[in-house]
Amino acid sequence: MTAATETGGQHRIGDMHQRLARLREDFDRSFADPPRQEVAGHDDLLAIRAGGVRYALRLTQAAGLFPERPVTRLPGPLPALLGVAGFRGAIVPVYELAAVLGTWSTTAIPHDAGSTPRWLVLAAGTPPVALAFERLDGHLRVPRDALVEEAAGHGPHGCLRGIVPLPDGARPIVDVAAVRAAVQAAVGRFAAPAQAREDT
Repeated sequence: MTAATETGGQHRIGDMHQRLARLREDFDRSFADPPRQEVAGHDDLLAIRAGGVRYALRLTQAAGLFPERPVTRLPGPLPALLGVAGFRGAIVPVYELAAVLGTWSTTAIPHDAGSTPRWLVLAAGTPPVALAFERLDGHLRVPRDALVEEAAGHGPHGCLRGIVPLPDGARPIVDVAAVRAAVQAAVGRFAAPAQAREDT
């Protein structure tokens, strides 16, 4: 490896760390002063990619954003369940968002079998659940009246609700609460036959 190549790699790593630091600052700031943001009439979202498809997540539905979080694999009947991870002293199930949404395109960033998509978002609310996706495109602050609001969810399991129009194309908004409900329903479907077998 030449000195120039090594220096270039160090610069890229430095740029990545700076970008991550800015995203974390934006994330923390989005919760720092909710009344002022409500008066300003803006909504904060994360621009992400799951299965190669572009989505947005509302920051009000997120409790934390974590890169490269270790996930302990667990065997089970749910393909979307990657395993569990530790968050603030709690063990939380981690689901692959693309698998829940049933979307995977040929432009997706591949990850090896047994690996985990790089980014995890901890969903706000209970029961706790984390969603994994492979790419974070950035933080969005969008005028509230620019969002296309929808009264009901659509897409797989009704997990998409609303659209954010952007210069590079519109992104459907993932309803994190609906994703949680979808995985809970899937767990319940698999748990019911097992319970029935135990009762016989």
